[in-house]
Amino acid sequence: MSPDSYDIKAKIGVVFQDVAVFEELTVYENIDYFCGLYIKDKNTRKQYIDEAISLVGLEEFKKFYPKQLSGGLLRRLNIACGIAHKPKLIFLDEPTVAVDPQSRNNILDGIEKLRKDGATIVYTTHYMEEVEIICDRVIILDKGKILATGTCDELKELTKIEEKVIVEVNNLESKYIDKIKNLDNVDEVKYHENNLLVTYKKGKNNLVDLIEYLKNENIKYSRIYSERPTLNDVFLELTGKELRD
Repeated sequence: MSPDSYDIKAKIGVVFQDVAVFEELTVYENIDYFCGLYIKDKNTRKQYIDEAISLVGLEEFKKFYPKQLSGGLLRRLNIACGIAHKPKLIFLDEPTVAVDPQSRNNILDGIEKLRKDGATIVYTTHYMEEVEIICDRVIILDKGKILATGTCDELKELTKIEEKVIVEVNNLESKYIDKIKNLDNVDEVKYHENNLLVTYKKGKNNLVDLIEYLKNENIKYSRIYSERPTLNDVFLELTGKELRD
């Protein structure tokens, strides 16, 4: 792409992880500037700016300067600047890093709306729960190499984990933990802060079998539930669990 390929650039939106806005401009003026790089008609640009402000929930902050905004609001401004001109292809680089839960939900809702409106979104994140919410297809990268690609369900099939059962039980003796490790299909057992986590590598009646075992051993528990493997499980299995720099 050459520097003067404006027709192509007008169809692309980029939102970097590092906030890139002008400190001397207000929220509205920042969005107006970036939108104005591609949208010359004033009436159309005003409509687009208002829609971008509404999308990220900055209606009450139009006249604020960036230094007056919280971290979450600043990231929402960063997104508005990158998407106000209504690009067809949008690159979002970890847009929810270090933001409060309210801003995070607002950002994810806005991304969902952009997708429903027809934009193609390339989204990078370390938060696997976000991937499960908004992504149609997923690529898992590690050290610059593609380890796996597919839908969320397709990637979950790659893990050796079939099921995870969590039991809330107080003061469980270690002898019972050792016995649970020897039950059918058990891959791993962890007990921390009165939460017993039993990971199964296969089997279809694991929860029933564990309940039966607890009953036979007269072990009282306050809660027990089962869940399928998550993308986070897949990611850790493919990339390893050791700490990274």
